[in-house]
Amino acid sequence: MSPFDLKGRVALVTGGNGGIGLGMARGLAEAGAAIAIAGRNQAKSEAAAAELGKLGVKTAVLAVDVTDEAQCRRMVDDTVSRLGRLDILINNAGINIRKAPQELSTAEWKAVVDTNLTSAFTTAQAVYPVMKQAGGGKIINIGSMLSIFGAGFAAAYGASKGGIVQLTKSLASGWAKDNIQVNAVLPGWIDTDLTRTAREQVRGLNTMVLMRTPAGRWGQPADLGGIAVFLAAPASDFITGTAIPVDGGYSVQV
Repeated sequence: MSPFDLKGRVALVTGGNGGIGLGMARGLAEAGAAIAIAGRNQAKSEAAAAELGKLGVKTAVLAVDVTDEAQCRRMVDDTVSRLGRLDILINNAGINIRKAPQELSTAEWKAVVDTNLTSAFTTAQAVYPVMKQAGGGKIINIGSMLSIFGAGFAAAYGASKGGIVQLTKSLASGWAKDNIQVNAVLPGWIDTDLTRTAREQVRGLNTMVLMRTPAGRWGQPADLGGIAVFLAAPASDFITGTAIPVDGGYSVQV
């Protein structure tokens, strides 16, 4: 069997109906995995599932608010019920509220942290018994360049994405004995709806990204497909607790 073959595996991708989530889901589907797409926008999720279905894999659409613990647990149960098992979790759901720290309300802080960080913990905790019983699994948490760097307009987002890296290390350490590998991916500046809004709100962002990125371009969601397959496949069975930038060299450039 190929170390990158995902035939017979099932992946749950939160926020998998667009952007980075869909780019990763497409990569997994191309490697043979069935995909459960979880998100709040049902129509968008249905469209994404239809696209992935053309690759010849089974799909499921799950309407969920990841800030609700009960819904996260039901999402896991529904994935197993509809697709038969659950081998791969990608915690990708995320939001950002761009404000100076002194202007950020506690409610806004909580909304970002609950969506980006707490939901990753809750969902990982929900899949743990399923993966343990199956003899192992793969969890991929989505961080950010702001897991490494700071930005004055993204205090809550940066805190949540820094937390993702530490959560990843803790889960990796705690669950290695159960053959569950937990890793984080740190996307650079990827061309998505979220970052298009950022370019509108943050003056000079586009120029800064292009100057700072050795690859000389913004990333595309498809650029995340390969790392998703690698971290979800047997090829990475001895890799756990890592945080891997996929950023065109942004994080190594001075």
